[in-house]
Amino acid sequence: MNKRSHYELPNWLSWLKDASGWLLPILLIAFWDIAARYGWITSKILPAPSDIVNAAINLSLSGEIFKNILISTKRAGGGLLIGGSIGLILGLLNGILRPADRYLDTTIQMIRNVPHLALIPLVIIWFGIGEEGKLFLVALGVFFPIYANTYHGIKMADPQLLEMGRVYDLNHWQLFTQVIFPSALPSILVGLRYALGFMWLTLIVAETIATTSGIGYMAMNAREFMQTDVVVLAILIYALLGKLADTAAHLLELRLLQWHPSFRHS
Repeated sequence: MNKRSHYELPNWLSWLKDASGWLLPILLIAFWDIAARYGWITSKILPAPSDIVNAAINLSLSGEIFKNILISTKRAGGGLLIGGSIGLILGLLNGILRPADRYLDTTIQMIRNVPHLALIPLVIIWFGIGEEGKLFLVALGVFFPIYANTYHGIKMADPQLLEMGRVYDLNHWQLFTQVIFPSALPSILVGLRYALGFMWLTLIVAETIATTSGIGYMAMNAREFMQTDVVVLAILIYALLGKLADTAAHLLELRLLQWHPSFRHS
């Protein structure tokens, strides 16, 4: 038996180690269930987990929950695609070209300090209550994390690697694709993970204002009828979708950054 295999964990212990991050949520749910059963928490404040499961089953049977999840996911994905693409392009442009950096970055940084959710009244005036306003808000929310991290990653490229690339007679495109962009990729992916959090945060607010579909609408409609279980269910769906998005971004990091020392053995 070689040295490496001697220290390998059994499969079940390895699985338990990977699932350890879910231990605290499970304990919190267990405590929540006990508190609800013994009346420490009233159903008006926080319904029992079993009530939320029943609400999820009923909404699943009617198809309402799947329809609203699909609509919200489309809005989030569309806003991420638009805002993320613009943020990535401008981050690369301002990071590489000094004239673009001089004339554009200051303006972008000024706009970044304006809370994008404060623009909701203006967005309603501009776009009404249609899909365009929600896409605009989500795109604006994800734009700045991706832009800032892309810009930072380009600016932090190792000068020694750049000099080495010039010594090997790399042209501008080769220098960008083989040195600058790979060195900025970890920072870009960090920006993506931040952007995913802003994406769902923005969508939650956008869907609770003047809308007729989506998870936020489902929660606001349930509030009108004092259906606390459905409101909590909507919050949990947002949390689950956010976790799935973050996990997908982390897996993308592991796949794209295998060359990086910090990810090589992950």
